[in-house]
Amino acid sequence: VQLQASGGGLVQAGGSLRLSCAFSGRTFTRYSMAWFRQAPGKEREFVTAISWSGGITYYEDSVKGRFTISRDIAKNTVYLQMNRLKPEDTAVYYCAADGNYDATRWAHEYDYWGQGTLVTVSS
Repeated sequence: VQLQASGGGLVQAGGSLRLSCAFSGRTFTRYSMAWFRQAPGKEREFVTAISWSGGITYYEDSVKGRFTISRDIAKNTVYLQMNRLKPEDTAVYYCAADGNYDATRWAHEYDYWGQGTLVTVSS
């Protein structure tokens, strides 16, 4: 499995960005997908995850109501729509894939990781 994340950049607080993660190498619909992030000097943390079917999603509390994860089966891509961004959202965002039906917030469950894309939110 190969994961290619893109869409990061510099945005002002209150703005929006959409991250994309292109999946290849295996059957996309057999993997749950997630986004994690790592801020400077901090450990990697869970952001959101989506199951095989897209019917189950999980969000970290601080992003609920602002971020939305989705997947496009035709494009083998998972998206992270980020609205009302805050400076504390600044981090490198990583997409990850897990060969289980249900999504999980635990990083060690994920088998494959993308290279990360940097999101910087200015105040």
